Amino acid sequence: MSLSVIILAAGKGTRMRSNLPKVLHPIAHQSMVEHVIDSARSVNSDNIYVVYGFGGELLQSRLSGDDLTYVEQAEQLGTGHAVDMASPFLTDDEDVLVLYGDVPLTKVSTIEKLIAAKQDNGMALLTVTLANPSGYGRIMRANGSVVGIVEQKDASAEQLLITECNTGILLANGADLKRWLGNLSNENAQGEYYLTDIIAMAHGEGKSITTAHPDSEIEVEGANNRVQLAALERAYQLRKAEALMIAGASLRDPSRIDIRGNVSVGSEVQIDVNCIFEGQVSLGDDVSIGANCIIINSQIGQGATIKPNSIIENAIIGEQCSAGPFARIRPGSVMHTNSHVGNFVEMKNTTMGEGAKAGHLTYLGDAEIGKKVNIGAGTITCNYDGVNKSKTIIGDGAFIGSNASLVAPVTIGKMATTGAGSTINKDVEDNALAVARAKQRNLQGWSRPSKK
Repeated sequence: MSLSVIILAAGKGTRMRSNLPKVLHPIAHQSMVEHVIDSARSVNSDNIYVVYGFGGELLQSRLSGDDLTYVEQAEQLGTGHAVDMASPFLTDDEDVLVLYGDVPLTKVSTIEKLIAAKQDNGMALLTVTLANPSGYGRIMRANGSVVGIVEQKDASAEQLLITECNTGILLANGADLKRWLGNLSNENAQGEYYLTDIIAMAHGEGKSITTAHPDSEIEVEGANNRVQLAALERAYQLRKAEALMIAGASLRDPSRIDIRGNVSVGSEVQIDVNCIFEGQVSLGDDVSIGANCIIINSQIGQGATIKPNSIIENAIIGEQCSAGPFARIRPGSVMHTNSHVGNFVEMKNTTMGEGAKAGHLTYLGDAEIGKKVNIGAGTITCNYDGVNKSKTIIGDGAFIGSNASLVAPVTIGKMATTGAGSTINKDVEDNALAVARAKQRNLQGWSRPSKK
């Protein structure tokens, strides 16, 4: 049977104190509604309907995917009314899953449990037992079977004692859902069309109403303000941290890591505190990541060490390499096996050959550096003339003296040496020594300026 998903995303989110629609506020660099859309895609949905209201143009500009259909809810008249806006798109012979754009942490496995729980002649609800159910609709049961849901404002004192609560997430047949939505009434304390009222209708028709349950409360919690948003962020990050540890990584403190994408790890990976991973990151076996590092869309090879306070972006770090502390490896850079860049070294679009070293205080931009090259402190590849970028090539085994300026385009030959303090603007042959600096003069009897 085909599956359509309706995602309710029309709320303004007044308590966010923001001009941004509530569902666009981020969890781990991705909007809440995008997390929900990803979950909908993961259960092989055939259609995804996003019901929008406030900020609809902005919402549509931020989301992508040909599988998304946008449905406007011009007036916010309740959850039942919101789902009904998508009714014209639904077919009678499909199942319809209702999700919420501000509830981003529902696991795909939980949704799959809900789908499996639904019987052919019935519907399925995702319910949760809460120690403090205040504010939630209560699940009404008779002889163990679900017979309805009563909202907090409409509940009696006895009903308020019920701790099994409605999450709003449900699965129903398309024909049934459209029929029930058409019969909703807004005669209640809030004057809204409650989606929850369809439960009593299903019971009245003799439909089977089955339930499934999440592994934890956080899966079904939403965010109405920034405090709740921050709580969801921490819960998401802890979930990611636990997955890394199960996969073989040791985290110095699982509460101090941020993953804003996908991280794959080998065995015996060590990650210190306050590290941020963005995009697609892979860490090989025995990799060590020091404190306060930021790694973006990069590969770190087996046995590599990234020392504290380093930033690596769109780069490849080879096996047994080391970088940092305070290294900045910018896009397009590649470090081959056993190469090293030290503190306050910046690389951009540069290849470091096997065993090459740049210990400290160096800028290497648009450079091709050979095997076992040694680059002294303060070296700069002068790659930009104000208009064009040019390349510096340094051959295998070359030695670049400290405080050298290599004015590109320029080639330093194999086993060549440049003297400290030299400005090199001409090619240097293999095995040659290049010294380019003014002759030193020592002036006897020279007096320093005195303060006036």
